[in-house]
Amino acid sequence: MTFKVIALEFFVEQAEKLDSKGKRIVREKIELIKQNPYRFKRIHSKKFSKVFRVRLNLRGKESRLVYVVLEPNIILVCLLERKKNYRDLEKYLSKIP
Repeated sequence: MTFKVIALEFFVEQAEKLDSKGKRIVREKIELIKQNPYRFKRIHSKKFSKVFRVRLNLRGKESRLVYVVLEPNIILVCLLERKKNYRDLEKYLSKIP
């Protein structure tokens, strides 16, 4: 099955702020997500059942790329800093139409 990747406006804003190395890392992870969106770890959400995260190390900080699979779409939600402990996750997921 082929998936269509859709990025929320918030994700695009975060990705634009990254340096070139960070953008390359995110692009490579998105390619892996396209190949198999169920490959990475599932995280719990009150609103969606298929929420996943990818571990990243951007500028020396542990980060997570959070995405939701709503077949046939993959929605890129946000880049979370690990130290914030997913506190804002539900707020970002509520932006999905």
